[in-house]
Amino acid sequence: MKPIVIAIDGTSASGKSTNAKLVARALGYAYVDTGAMYRTLAWHCQRNNIDVDDAKAVAAACRRWKTELECVEKSGLRAVRLLVNGCFPEKEIRTAEVSAAVPRVAAVPQVRRWMVGRQRECLEFGHLVMEGRDIGTNVFPETEFKFYLDAGLEERSRRRAADGVRENLAARDQRDSQRAVAPLMVPLGAKVINNSNLTAEQTSGLILKEIRSRLPREKIAEK
Repeated sequence: MKPIVIAIDGTSASGKSTNAKLVARALGYAYVDTGAMYRTLAWHCQRNNIDVDDAKAVAAACRRWKTELECVEKSGLRAVRLLVNGCFPEKEIRTAEVSAAVPRVAAVPQVRRWMVGRQRECLEFGHLVMEGRDIGTNVFPETEFKFYLDAGLEERSRRRAADGVRENLAARDQRDSQRAVAPLMVPLGAKVINNSNLTAEQTSGLILKEIRSRLPREKIAEK
């Protein structure tokens, strides 16, 4: 049977990661954070003194770096990670410097094509819950399970601040939605959930209810 893909897209700080992990744990599916893949490339460029504003240099780095996918289990969550030279820079990719570089790296067309190819390869690990900004529109547009999370700008900014991160989310939204390749948009047929006034458990509960109403029980439990 072809693996099932649950696509969870949305704006920054809309709860994509938290809810995707909750859904993946509940279903026993592998979790894929596509944003971490772009972060890993941004970190790789910075580490090797590659100018992230030089699209040709970034594209060349993406073609040449040595990567592989692995699936690991921790605290009841199976997660797919992109390794660079056999290592996963888990903490290094979460710095403010990397965060600032990610939008510029992600806007390079050759990078997005490379990433989409890698993300589709994640199917080798079985059923997936994949979160990002173009999963339902570009990576797996054929999936029947598409969700788009959003929240008010004030609430999303509050969440970022609570995490100790200072980011201009309005500017990030504009960059994401106006980039030439795979812009952020609501995927065709996606269920839109505004979780401004919802907890993560309530949001993931809505997603799981929708999935379970459309999947036979044996497919929900199958890993």
